[in-house]
Amino acid sequence: MALVIREDIPAHMADLRAWLDETRGTPLEEMRDFFTARIDGYEEHMSPWAKAYEVAAEMLPEDCAPLLDLGCGTGLELDAVFCRFPALPVTGIDCCETMLSKLREKHAARALTLRCEDYLTADLGGELYGAALSVESLHHFTPAQKALLYRAIFRALRPGGVFLNVDYLACCDEEETVLRAECDRRRAAQGIAPGQFVHFDTPLTVPHERAILHQAGFTRIDTPACIAGATFVLAQK
Repeated sequence: MALVIREDIPAHMADLRAWLDETRGTPLEEMRDFFTARIDGYEEHMSPWAKAYEVAAEMLPEDCAPLLDLGCGTGLELDAVFCRFPALPVTGIDCCETMLSKLREKHAARALTLRCEDYLTADLGGELYGAALSVESLHHFTPAQKALLYRAIFRALRPGGVFLNVDYLACCDEEETVLRAECDRRRAAQGIAPGQFVHFDTPLTVPHERAILHQAGFTRIDTPACIAGATFVLAQK
């Protein structure tokens, strides 16, 4: 059965273009500042993807220890992961200290190592983890940035380890192209430096994601599900 990301692509694209027109003059925000300002309502905002968090925990292999969580935020995916693996050692990386503080409060007794870093430049190590997980975090990057990150994740996994990415992926080439062009336009209009990390969605299509993962070294890549627009991509080293 073919993976369906959007039931009605023309309607989705019409809504997206209307939203882009409405927000055309809205300034881009630095990523850390964006989430710090919205910490109080963040978990409620992400509640439509509650089922995706649960399924992500179910898809992790039994031998996933230790787990690397990229963009762990307040730990919504870890709430579900720890229900299944209460003693699982986890290294979580996120650029927002405010969100990490909330995660520490929720799971103070867990085997958590939290790092407030940019995971694009963080040292992920070599063959340390049984699995890597990211949920609704990686849809802000260019293909070149993802290529570097996916190679780093590949190196960080033990042989046979898996990388489970649950994320907003573009439903068609047009969505990917339109959002990338609008992001570039807004960055240029604000004079934002190329290396500055801002909050704006630039998802890639499934074929584009698969190609970058394959180039990073992953040999088996599956897309087993899409829940409320969150597409599951499971890649094995």
